[in-house]
Amino acid sequence: MSWQTYVDDHLMCDIEGQHLTSAAIVGFDGSVWAQSEGFPQFKSGEITSIMNDFAEPGSLAPTGLYLGGTKYMVIQGEPGVVIRGKKGSGGVTVKKTNMALIIELFYDEPMAPGQCNMVVERLGDYLIEQGY
Repeated sequence: MSWQTYVDDHLMCDIEGQHLTSAAIVGFDGSVWAQSEGFPQFKSGEITSIMNDFAEPGSLAPTGLYLGGTKYMVIQGEPGVVIRGKKGSGGVTVKKTNMALIIELFYDEPMAPGQCNMVVERLGDYLIEQGY
């Protein structure tokens, strides 16, 4: 299965009539393996900052999580495994696998953050089980 298929069929899927705004699978070096339409282009240092937070949990909390130049307030996550951020009624979830980051953005209510987190984290767990 191609990386794009994971994004299109598993991340951008229908969730109780709702959809994520955008999603991507990104290498640890910031290279985009696959992304949905409208996913923001990363700015310099954003992926490095995320990777640093996975290595040293909590390092993003004082400055915020930036994706595509947009700042998200870091909220609960799982140290070294998942980073979650919030901005207004939307947010971001970043799940680390053995080889990549799965990043999803959700903005539109009534989709609940928990629904989005579940989609990303289940795919991430599956990829980890598969050695990715």
